[in-house]
Amino acid sequence: VARIAHFGSRAIRRSSFGEFFSSPPFFHRRVCKMGYAGYAPGNRVAEALTPLQQALRSLPLEKAQEILELLEKVTRNVVRNPGEEKFRSLKLTNPKIAASVADAPSMVDALKDMGWVQEGEMLVLPPSVRLAHDVHVVGLIDAKDWWKKEAEDEKRRQMRACKMDDEQKELIQKMELDRKEKEAEGPVLHGSVAKKLRVGPNIMRAGDVGIGKSGCC
Repeated sequence: VARIAHFGSRAIRRSSFGEFFSSPPFFHRRVCKMGYAGYAPGNRVAEALTPLQQALRSLPLEKAQEILELLEKVTRNVVRNPGEEKFRSLKLTNPKIAASVADAPSMVDALKDMGWVQEGEMLVLPPSVRLAHDVHVVGLIDAKDWWKKEAEDEKRRQMRACKMDDEQKELIQKMELDRKEKEAEGPVLHGSVAKKLRVGPNIMRAGDVGIGKSGCC
């Protein structure tokens, strides 16, 4: 005989074999709570980085913003003046560019990923390559924002490390102070002394139970 079990306002029919059955809308709502491809809502698979993003994120932290500023300036010049040849070639021997490349060789990789081609000591952007503001300039701006967050995270990590170092130093100093105080007190020379038990009305002695007394007849 089927039994009816009520859960709140929903009734679920339970068979004699202990199996639960519910109405189709109930299962439909349960399935709809799952995300695409079975992932729970809010759990998204991280998108893979493009080669350009990888190159821009491999810059040294302390030089990242400076190098990105230079790349953004070069890229904006090309976007605004796509036909100007002077903006489509870079001398690697230029002191500022040479210093940036020395600090971060991946800067050249980033330029190549944008379409620049190395010809000897020059980087040239072929006429067939068109740099777009929405892709390349915005990509550089996003990289600057990413590095800004990285710098803030690194600063917080260093602050936590300094705090831990200070706490460890304080603990070591306290332990050393305790050790010196114990040495100043000297060794303990007095032994333990037996204390006399208090005898009162509630204390039973051996004589009270006949221990130590000779019997008489």
